[in-house]
Amino acid sequence: MLTVYGDIRSGNCLKVKWLLDLSQIDYQWIETDVTAGVTRSEAFLALNPAGQTPTVVLEDGRPLAQSNALLLYFGEGGPFIPADPYDRTRMMEWLFWEQYSHEPYIAVVRFQRAIAGRPADQIEPRLMERGYAALARMEQALAGRDWLVGEAPTLADLSLVAYTRVAHEGDFDLSAFPSVVAWVSRTEAAFGIS
Repeated sequence: MLTVYGDIRSGNCLKVKWLLDLSQIDYQWIETDVTAGVTRSEAFLALNPAGQTPTVVLEDGRPLAQSNALLLYFGEGGPFIPADPYDRTRMMEWLFWEQYSHEPYIAVVRFQRAIAGRPADQIEPRLMERGYAALARMEQALAGRDWLVGEAPTLADLSLVAYTRVAHEGDFDLSAFPSVVAWVSRTEAAFGIS
């Protein structure tokens, strides 16, 4: 059986879980608390030398990692990867952007505030500034449209909703981003996220 090592508090792990659930793929979830040092153990590092979750072990024993790569692997041939090469590449643009320009700010601040319990005055201002810049980029992209790419939800929407929907846990105020707020609700409904 497919095995997923993931921390349920992580948006990167949840987006993979959501796709597996929606695709009705059987898997075993192994809760992996990243704050307890589990991902630095010799056994875990043998699976994923980067020591990160999510890590998936396929039924034949081969490991795979990196949340958006996993979305592409499990989404292959499904309805959330556009058939049109241009739209598919645009979707991938958003997947790469999410890990470089969104997750390092919104997810990091959310982790520091909601999970590590760091006070707001100890959060690096640059992280907040970059997080708001990411939300502004999304607001611009979603103005007058339902989805980030094309006319239907894609893996780009699934990837980006994971941390955007909990941005408030990092003290990001979404009230200035009405298109993003509406998109979060649409995306949660489209992917069956509660």
